[in-house]
Order: sequence, then structure tokens, then C-alpha cells
Amino acid sequence: MFQLETISAKMLDYYVGRSDALIIDLRDREAYCAGHVRTAVSVPYEELEEHIDFPQNKILVFYCERGGASMMAAKLLTRMGYRTRSVIGGFEAYRGRNLVISREP
Repeated sequence: MFQLETISAKMLDYYVGRSDALIIDLRDREAYCAGHVRTAVSVPYEELEEHIDFPQNKILVFYCERGGASMMAAKLLTRMGYRTRSVIGGFEAYRGRNLVISREP
């Protein structure tokens, strides 16, 4: 049995820039380009299964718009042996806190 770990939007900044974490934005590319968490990489949820070659030594931190897709992605990757986190409330909750948002690709 696996245990899914969730984190708050505020806690997401703890993972920004850490060498042992990879922040993954599951929203579509247009939403990502409009603004995303600093250091996050874009892997739209629909393309996730094409990218399941993430580094095993990193914590995968998933977020989407509101949290549903990131929960499903985290469950899937946790079952595959990855260490994951899912952001509760997604980017909407993060943006609402006015935290570290980037528009750089």
C-alpha cells in the first residue's frame, strides 16, 4: 500500500530550487506560459504517460489548476515507485497567495 503525500500551496515554495525536487506543472502549455511556479517544468497531464522517465532520485511535486489532476498523477507515479507530492488546490491556491510566479519559459 502506498501513501499519497499532499502539501499546501504555501509549502510549494519550500521545493522551489531544491536539487532533490522536480516541480511539474500539469496544466496545458498556454496556462504554463501565462504564469507558473518558478523552476517548474511543463508536462501537460495528457502527455504525462509519455514522460514517465523522471529521475528516481528526485521528489516529484505535481500541481495543476485546482488539484484534481495532480492527485491522479501523484497516485500513478507513487505506485510506480516515485516519491511524490500533490499541491492541494493547485495553481489557483498558489496564485491566491501571491507567491513565486514566473512567466519565463
